[in-house]
This record gives sequence, C-alpha cells and structure tokens, in this order.
Amino acid sequence: MSNSASAQATANKELEQQAVNAIRVLSMDGVQKAKSGHPGLPMGCADFAFVLYSRFLKFDPKNPEWSDRDRFILSAGHGSMLIYSLLHLSGYDVPLEELSNFRQWESMTPGHPEYGDTPGVETTTGPLGAGFATGVGMALAEQLQAARYNTVDQKIVDHYTYGLVSDGDLMEGVSQEAASVAGHLGLGKLIYFYDDNNITIEGDTALTFTEDVGQRFEAYGWHVIRVDGHNREEIANALQAGQEETTKPTLIIGKTTIAFGSPNKAGTHGAHGAPLGDDEVQATRENLGWDLPPFEVPDEVYSVFKGAADQGIEARKQWESLYEAYKSANPELAQEWKRIQAGELPQDLASKLPSWTKEDKAIATRAASGATINAIADTMPELIGGSADLSPSNNTDVKGADSVTPENFGGRNLHFGIREHAMGAMLNGMSLHGGMRPYGGTFLIFSDYCRPSVRLSALMKQSVVYVFTHDSIFLGEDGPTHQPVEHVASLRAMPNLNVIRPCDANETAAAWMLALERKDGPTVLALTRQGLPHREEGAYGKGVEKGGYVIRKEQGDKLDLILIASGSEVTTAIDAAEALSQEGKSVRVVSLPCWEIFESQSDEYKNEILPSSCTKRVAVEAGSPFGWERYVGLEGKVVGLNRFGASAPAGVLAEKFGFTSENVVKVAKELID
Repeated sequence: MSNSASAQATANKELEQQAVNAIRVLSMDGVQKAKSGHPGLPMGCADFAFVLYSRFLKFDPKNPEWSDRDRFILSAGHGSMLIYSLLHLSGYDVPLEELSNFRQWESMTPGHPEYGDTPGVETTTGPLGAGFATGVGMALAEQLQAARYNTVDQKIVDHYTYGLVSDGDLMEGVSQEAASVAGHLGLGKLIYFYDDNNITIEGDTALTFTEDVGQRFEAYGWHVIRVDGHNREEIANALQAGQEETTKPTLIIGKTTIAFGSPNKAGTHGAHGAPLGDDEVQATRENLGWDLPPFEVPDEVYSVFKGAADQGIEARKQWESLYEAYKSANPELAQEWKRIQAGELPQDLASKLPSWTKEDKAIATRAASGATINAIADTMPELIGGSADLSPSNNTDVKGADSVTPENFGGRNLHFGIREHAMGAMLNGMSLHGGMRPYGGTFLIFSDYCRPSVRLSALMKQSVVYVFTHDSIFLGEDGPTHQPVEHVASLRAMPNLNVIRPCDANETAAAWMLALERKDGPTVLALTRQGLPHREEGAYGKGVEKGGYVIRKEQGDKLDLILIASGSEVTTAIDAAEALSQEGKSVRVVSLPCWEIFESQSDEYKNEILPSSCTKRVAVEAGSPFGWERYVGLEGKVVGLNRFGASAPAGVLAEKFGFTSENVVKVAKELID
C-alpha cells in the first residue's frame, strides 16, 4: 500500500471511529439531559449499529414506509437512544432538538420506541422479548409475500429483518417460543445481533443466566456466529455470513462491554438504567476524544451516514423501476399488490359473507367464524392465520389450502404450536410488515398467555384479529381451568381493543366484517363452543355494526324492562322476555356484542337503544359482572358469575349458576314487581 493510500485508510478509520463515538455521545447526552434512561446499551452496541446502518441496512430515510426496505428492530427497547441517534444521523426526520427532548411530553423520542411516533421505528418495544418475536412475524411475512408475488424475473419482495436483542430478551419465554418457530420454518432472512454484555439491572447475569445461549439457538435450528462486539470487521463478516445462510435464521453473539467508553462505569450494572452523571459524562468525552458540546455533531460524521442513505435511495429507485416492469408483466398481481399494500379491502367483500336463516340448524359461533373465513379467503389472499395448536377447535383453517412449512411458504394455514404469546407477537409483526391481515386463534381462557401481545396490538393500532373460542363456562366438562370467567371483562378494560361477543352466526359474520374494516386497532372475537339459534336481525348492516341494537322490541308504547346481553345469553334473554310478555310485561331485549363500538355511537343513538326513561334493567352474561353497571345503572341487576366455574355438562352449569330464562325471569320480576 502506498503512503497516500495508507494515510487515506487511516483517515477513513478515524472518521469511522468518530461516527461510532457520535452514536455513543448522542445517546449518553440524551439520557443525561432527561435525567433518566439507559445509556449502557447504546454505548456498548454502537459498533454493531454503525456497521449495520452504514454497510448493510437497505433503507430510504425520505421514504420510511417503502415496502421493500429492510426492517431493524431494537428489541432491547430500553436502549432507545441508540435508534434515535441512528435515525438522526442517517437522515430521517428526527432533528437534534428531538434527541435533546428525549423522554419529554409529546416528543418524537419517548422512553421506549413507539411505533408511529418516530419515522424509522418499525415496532413498539420495551417489554423484553416482544421485539424478538415481532421480528419473527416480519420475517415470516416477507417469506409469505415473496412466495405469492415474486416471479422468476422480478423479485419485488426481497429484504431482511434485523434486530438487536439483549440478555433480558433471551430470558423471556416469548423469545424462546418465537425462536423455536423461526428455526423450524428456516427463516433465513432473519438476522439478530445478541448484545452479550453479561449485565442486567441486578448485576452480573451469572446471578441467574448461565446457560450456553449459542447451543440453545443451535438446537432451535439457528445459524450461530460469535464475534467481538467491538470489532467492526468481525461484525461485518458475520452479517455477510448471515445473509449468505438462506435456510436458517442467524444469531450473531457479540461480546460487548456495557457503557463502552465510560472510564468508571463501563462493564457495571450501574450504567444499565441510570444517567452516567455530569462528571462521568465529561470523563467519557475526554476518554473518547470528543470535545464538542452536547447535541453537536461534526459535518464529516453526517457525510459517512449520508453515503448509506444515498445507497438506500438508489435501491428504492431501482425497486420502483423493477415494479414498473412487474406491473406490465403481471397486471393482476400488481393490482392486488397495490390494494393490499394500501390496506384496502376488496370492494365486494361484504357480498361474500355467509348468512343463515332462523330455519337453519343451530351452530356454534366458532363454526360460523370458520365458515366466514372460508367464504372470504379466496377474495382476500392477504388474510392469513392459524391457531396455537387448536385449529380443529377454533375453526381457523382455510379448507383445502396448504399449511405453511419450511418447504412451502405459499400456504394459507399457519401452525404456531402451543405458543400463544409468540403467536400474538408474530401476528403484530405480520401486520406491521404491511400487506397482510393476520389472525390467530386459541381458547379465550388462554388469552392470558398472549395478553401482552394483544396489548401491543392495541397500543400500535394494528388490525390484528384474535379468534378466542370456548368463551364461557358452557364448554362444560373441562372444568374451571378451561372456563373463562374474568377474561371478557379484562379484555374490555384494555384501551383501543374491540371485544365482540356475537349472539349467533349472523352476528359472527358481521363481527368479522367489522374487524376487517377496522384500520386503527385489533379485534377480539369471543366465540361459543355450543350451538346457538339464528337471529336474522343480527346480519351485517342491521345493527351489529353499531355495537348494540334492539334485537327484540317491546310491545306497545310502554316499556317495563330492558334485558341486555351478549353472546349465547342473548337467546336466554329473549326466552325470558317471551315468558315475561305472557304475564303482561313489555320487555325490550338489547344485544350488546361490542361495548367499544357502542360507546363510539352518538348519545342520541345510545339513548334510543337504552332510553334513560327506563331504569329497570337486567344484564345477562356468563362471566364476570364487572363493568355492566354502566348499562344497568343503580336500579338494575346483573346475572353474572363472581366465582370460578365447575366441571359438569353445560346444561347443568346453566341451571346451577342461574343462566336460564327461568332465573332471568325471577331476577326481573324482583326488580319490576
């Protein structure tokens, strides 16, 4: 190498080091100014982050939603200043002012990354393990869409999912569930960097985490590479090897030092979740040779990142040219692609919904849900899902369609195994990826296993559909361990989650349509095991879309009583109303399948359905009565369940726990006589 070439190489390395240190200092300063946060991880992972963003990640900072971009997930979301610093330096619309406004009211830089708040943040992270599993869903979505839309000549879906995961992520059960799925499916375009710094909040990981992580992931079927997490060439070689391994996901185990660059706190748990302090911040500046004030970056550092951004912009332009050729060669697929990327439903979807008459045989709402899925599956190729090993019970399969396997990503039926939490997180990842409308099923009782992922669906406003069947004590003999009591009430307490408990097959079909029409959050369908008679009034467009409606009108102008119910208890309420009418009582029955949708209606509509002039009200639901007081008022009563269920046939349970029309009549007469 000539002297001039050697000097240039040295200058390049010095500039690269300056860029890495810019990530460290910006992260450190953001936490220090906020007087809270986690400086250790960003400082320890700056080398990996720089290599990924400057050499490997395909992104366009001016078009953050470009469909064929690579995805990066900071699963260790507590280190959020890392991604904010990266996004700013890489040219995203994340100004320095926002970095200095870290963790403040209405800033673009919240304490943990929040989807929708910051351009370039692909998912909300913070609950450890969730980002890991969400990334598995994104990588799966890439494979599914590639199988459907790529042709021999044009690969319009061809990108990677990268992530940074921590010790805490890998301790959480959800990551282990998802890692097992990813390894089984052979998601070769999934590459994670494990920040192996041996530190958690309480101290050294040796307190509780001494397993060989690499061997565990090899057993899952992952490609495992070990590197010095501060050696950028080793990191780059590992990322390259990860891209070249096409049949296995890759875990790069990087041995790092938390708070790298801090003279006194590097390698200690004190640097995990607290600012370094003014004195240590200054000492770190001196140690790194950084003589600029807080939130100031040399222009030459921006030039390093600009090169990567320019490459991404060029890649996006090349993709657009490719897509134009794709449109000419595959007009129907291109039209479908455009629709699903926009999140639009097929125009004729409602006409595909199945319907039932009163003369049809009673069926369970879980069966009606399955019939609905199959009725619309051909029209909605983006509708894809499965179950946590319960598809025969949840009725989630598309009949006649293939299963998704390592050899066939062109299938429609997903098999998550008995992994409810990972299922929920993967559904989030599929939804966030774009171009998919995912759904997943399990028993309602096991919604507790995936509740954190459901919460993230709601927080991120993702249109995921959760098919939760066996929705009450009426599943019978399996007993109280399998009989949900508090679950519907608990789910209703979650903000931005629509919980729909339909009373019959027609309401179920309508509930599916409402869930698919929704673009700003998830929907839970709480469905029965037992058969229910059909109520034609519940069809789509005839009331259920407003969350609540009159399903049986009172006789005449007088209104003695309102019976309110959801799900299977609507039939019980109607039978009770018929019995009361024989005694001269004028009774209205209101089906209230979705509180959240009903509450969004006008006051006029709500008062029309539940007139304030009638204070004699009884609610009937085979679960916790918690929350029903808002509809029955101080003078009303609730026929509910304040205890766990029991093992017995459904009919016996209905009698013993008072969910019969006779008992509802008894409660009503106590109220109105």
